[in-house]
Amino acid sequence: MVKVRIKPQTNKERPMTQRITLSIPDMLHEKMEKWRQSFNLSKMFQEALAEAIHKKEEFQKRFQQESDIPEIIERLRAEKLQSEGNYSENGRAEGLQWARSAHYEDLIYAASLDVSHDIAQDQRLGTYFTELMDDSLFRGKSPGELEKYTNLFFDGWRRGVAEFWDEIKEKL
Repeated sequence: MVKVRIKPQTNKERPMTQRITLSIPDMLHEKMEKWRQSFNLSKMFQEALAEAIHKKEEFQKRFQQESDIPEIIERLRAEKLQSEGNYSENGRAEGLQWARSAHYEDLIYAASLDVSHDIAQDQRLGTYFTELMDDSLFRGKSPGELEKYTNLFFDGWRRGVAEFWDEIKEKL
């Protein structure tokens, strides 16, 4: 690592300048030395620093102006509920679709599953659920997200099967 001193401008050139020391990697220093006459390093640094500070200040200004924290939290809660609701509703729709074409014994079996039963590991329905898990709906999720969203989906699936069963069981 090489320390480069940037020479301050004199008070005649620009009042109120400060001297700082920067550290840069050796490789960059070698390249800088090769091209030093082509660049005004002090001006480049000032412009880059001014732009970085401007971006930070604009972000904080937007953050403070757009809304306050309770409003942001409320918006994020609504988005979370919508996201979770989509998984649950997709599961419900899939459960209804499955129930419409299920064999009678499979339908009775699925309708009797309790919520604590891990249907993804189920001997009878596990293959079906393994194929569902490969769906793009679940791809790219972290392990924690995957567990959360599959639980929402499976709960919705159970609800869809139960709704279908409740509708037809008295008619059989």
